[in-house]
Amino acid sequence: MADAPPPPPIAQNPDIRYLGRLLGDVIRAYGGDALFRRIEYIRSASVDRARGVSGEVDSGLDALSIDDTLAFTRGFMLFSMLANLAEDRQGVATDPDADLAAALERLAAHGIGSDQALELLDHGLIVPVLTAHPTEVRRKSMLDHRNRIANLMRLRDAGMAETPEGDVIEEAIVRQIALLWQTRPLRRERLFVADEIESALSYLRDVFLPVLPVLYARWERVLGARPRSFLKPGSWIGGDRDGNPYVTAETLRLALGLSSEAVLAHYCDLLHKLGGELSISNELAPVTAEVEALADLSHDDGPARADEPYRRAVTGIYARVAATYKATTGKLPARAPTHAADPYATPAELRRDLVDLAHALAAGGGGSLGSSGGLGRLIRAVETFGFHLATLDLRQNSDVHERVVAELLKVAGVEADYIALDEAAKVALLRRELRTARPLTGAHLAYGEETAGELAIVIAAAEAHARYGPAAITTYIISKTDSVSDLLEVDILLKEVGLYRPDDPASSTIMVVPLFETIEDLENGPAIMKAYFDLPEVSARVSARGYQEVMVGYSDSNKDGGYLTSVWSLNEASRALKPVFEKAGVAMQLFHGRGGAVGRGGGSAFGAILAQPAGTVKGRIRITEQGEVIAAKYGTKPAAALNLEAMAAATLLTSLDPGEVKGEQRFHAAMREISGNAFRAYRGLVYETEGFRTFFRQFTPINEIAGLKIGSRPASRTKSDRIEDLRAIPWVFSWAQARVMLPGWYGVGQALTDFEDKALLKDMASRWPFFQTTLANLEMVLAKSDMGIADRYLALVEDKAAGEAIFAQIRHGWDLARDAVLDLTGESRLLEGSPKLEESVRLRLPYIEPLNLLQIELIKRHRAGEDDPRIAEGIQLSINAIATALRNSG
Repeated sequence: MADAPPPPPIAQNPDIRYLGRLLGDVIRAYGGDALFRRIEYIRSASVDRARGVSGEVDSGLDALSIDDTLAFTRGFMLFSMLANLAEDRQGVATDPDADLAAALERLAAHGIGSDQALELLDHGLIVPVLTAHPTEVRRKSMLDHRNRIANLMRLRDAGMAETPEGDVIEEAIVRQIALLWQTRPLRRERLFVADEIESALSYLRDVFLPVLPVLYARWERVLGARPRSFLKPGSWIGGDRDGNPYVTAETLRLALGLSSEAVLAHYCDLLHKLGGELSISNELAPVTAEVEALADLSHDDGPARADEPYRRAVTGIYARVAATYKATTGKLPARAPTHAADPYATPAELRRDLVDLAHALAAGGGGSLGSSGGLGRLIRAVETFGFHLATLDLRQNSDVHERVVAELLKVAGVEADYIALDEAAKVALLRRELRTARPLTGAHLAYGEETAGELAIVIAAAEAHARYGPAAITTYIISKTDSVSDLLEVDILLKEVGLYRPDDPASSTIMVVPLFETIEDLENGPAIMKAYFDLPEVSARVSARGYQEVMVGYSDSNKDGGYLTSVWSLNEASRALKPVFEKAGVAMQLFHGRGGAVGRGGGSAFGAILAQPAGTVKGRIRITEQGEVIAAKYGTKPAAALNLEAMAAATLLTSLDPGEVKGEQRFHAAMREISGNAFRAYRGLVYETEGFRTFFRQFTPINEIAGLKIGSRPASRTKSDRIEDLRAIPWVFSWAQARVMLPGWYGVGQALTDFEDKALLKDMASRWPFFQTTLANLEMVLAKSDMGIADRYLALVEDKAAGEAIFAQIRHGWDLARDAVLDLTGESRLLEGSPKLEESVRLRLPYIEPLNLLQIELIKRHRAGEDDPRIAEGIQLSINAIATALRNSG
C-alpha cells in the first residue's frame, strides 16, 4: 500500500496543556530540576520521533538510573491519567445521538412518538453490572485524587476563583497533582474480595445513588411523562464464584449488608434534609387525611411543630427508615430517631408514604410542590435502589453444580452415580426431584467442602430475600452451560432453601440464566433453550415472569476463535435465539459480558447496543462493566450521567428504530464465510503453530502481569500453562502491553482480503450497523497497536529464529487488517474519519513508546535473575502506566 499523507498536527485539548503544565511544575518542585529536565528531554525526543522529526525513540533512556526510571514512569503515567480526565470532560468520541432527547428526535423522524418510547421503557430493563474482573491497575487512592481534580476543574469552568472552602482553584489543583506524585501507585498486597466490594460500593454510593434520580428527572421532562425505573445498577462483586475460591457465603452477606447500609443511610440523609425543607403550616395550606395520619403516627408532639404536619410526617417516616436500618445492620444511623418505630417491611411501603406526601403537596398551587425537588428524587431513589442498592448476581461454573448435585443425590440415597448418567436420564431425575417437596439435605448429613460451600451460598441468598427483599438477588448465572441439566441443577440447589417451590414453580424468585461463552456453546445455545422451554414447568415459570435472560460472553469466545468470529458468533446466536423465544411466548433479555478491550467486547457501548440484531433487545439488556472501564465511565458524576444516558438512548433506538437493513441476508451469508476464514487464520496461529505458547509467554509480560495485585481471582483456571486454561483477561492484557493487541484483530485481515466480492463488503460497511461497529472497533485497536515497538519485544524470546518467524506472521496479519480497513473506509490512514479519537490516540503514542522500551529492558534484567526489588517494581509500574495510557486494555 502506498505511503499515506502525514496526519495533521494535533490540536491538543487546552485542558491537557493546562494539566500537563501543572504536572511539570510539580515534578520540578518535588523531584528536582535535573529529573524534570531528563523527563522533558525524553518526552521531547519521543514527540519528535512520533512527528517524524527523528528516527530514535529511546534518546535519553540509557541515562536513567533505576530510581530515575521509576520517577520517569510515574510521570508519564500521571500525564496519561490527567489526559484521560481532560478527554472524559470533553466527551471524546461521544455519539451525537447518545442522549434521550436526540434519540427521540431520530425516532420521531420515522413516525415513532414519545408515547411508544415511554411504553417500551415502562416494560424495559437496562442494567450496567459492575464486576470485579481485574483490569484496573491503579489504586483507589490515585482515582480519588483524580476525581478531586475533575471536581476542581468543573469549578474552574464555572469561572470560580476559589472553592467553597476558600482555597484558590489552581492552587488546589496543584495540591492534588502533588499528592498524586507522592502517592504510591502500586498495591503492595493482593486485593481481597472485601476490597473489591468496598471499591464497587464507592461507585454505587457516591455516583449511582445521586446521579440516577437526577437523570430520571431530566428524562421525565424529555418524555413528557414519568417512566418507571427502567435503568438500575447491578453487581457481581461478592457473588461471582466462577473460578474465585475466595467468594463465599460470607462475602455475599458482606456485599449485601454494606450496600443496604449505604442506601438506607442515604435515605436517612435525604429525609433529614426534607424535614428541614417542608415547613408548611396547616394554618396556611390544606393538608390531606393521609398526611395528617402520617403526622399523628409520628409521635412528634413538639409544640413548635404542632401546625407543621409535613415535618411531623417526615419525622415518622425517618423513624421507620432508621428502624429498617437497625433491623438490617444491627445499629442506628448517624442521626438517631427521636423515638422508636416499626421498620418498613418493603421498599413499596416506604414509597407509599412518600407518594402520599407528594400527592398532598401537589394538591395546591398548580402542583409545583409535588414530586419535584428532594422529595421527587427520594421517591425515584426508593423505586430504583430499594433496600438493596444494586441487584447482586450469583455465578458459578456448571461443573461445580454437577459435582454438588451428584453428592447431594448420593448422600440422600437417591442416585449413586449421577455424573455417569446420560443427559436424558439426568433431566428426568432432576425433574422428578423438582416435583417433590422432600428435601435432599439435612442437618445430620455430612458433605464435602465444595458442596457445603455451595449450600451455604443458597442459604445466604434465601436470607437476603427475607432481609432485603427479592430484588436483592434476582439472577443465578451458570458459566459453561452446555445442557438443560446444567440449568435444572441450580433449581435443585434453590429448592433446598425455598427459592424454588415445587408446588408453584412460577413463583420462584431467582431466574436461572445460561452463559454461552465458547464458539461451540454459542452455536448450541438455541437448541438448549428450545429444549429448556419445552419442559412444561419451565414454560409456566418463564411465561409468568414474561421474560428469560441469556448471557453471551465475548472473552472466552474471543480467546477461542478470534475477534471477528467472536462478535459474529454472538450476533448469530442472538438472532437464532430470537425465534426460540418468540415460539415460547417470552421476551428475551440479553446479558452481554463485555470487557474493556475490543478482544473482550470493548469499544463504544452505544455502538454495540445499536449493532444488536433487529428485534433482539426490545428494551431489555444488561451489560457488564469492569476494571478500568468502571473508573473511566463512572468515576465522576458527569461521566456517569453521560454513559448511563448513552445506554438508555441506544437501547431505545435499537428497540424502536424500524426494520432491518435492506439486503441484510446477503450480509449474513458474507459474514459466515468471512468469519470462518478468520477463525481458521486465528486458530492456525494461536493453537496450531508449533512453539506459539512458549513464544506468547516469553514475548509478552504475562508472567509479570500475574504478579500484579489487581484482583482476588487467580490468573489461570488451572496450574497448566495452556492458553485454553488461561483467563481471557491476562490473555488480552498481556498482548496490549506488548503493543500487539492481537486478540482484537488477528485473522480479520486475511479473511477480508480473501473475500472476493469487494463491492458487497463496501455495501456492508456503508449500511450495516453491525459491520460498521465491528470495523470501528477494529480500526481503533489497530491504531493502538505498533508493530515497530512490538518488534522490540522479540529480544525477550529465547529462540530467536522461531520468534522471528511467528512475529512475521503477526506483522503480516496486521498489515492485511490495516489495508483492508482503509480500503473499506476509504481513509488514507487509520482513524482519519474519527478526528477526536485519532488525536486521543496520537497524543498518547509518544508517552507510551519509552515506557515499552523501559519495560523490555527491565523484564530482561528480571528474567536474567537480577534481584534488585526496584526492577520488579519498575516492571509493574510500567504495566500500570501503559495500561493507563492505552485506556481500554483489559
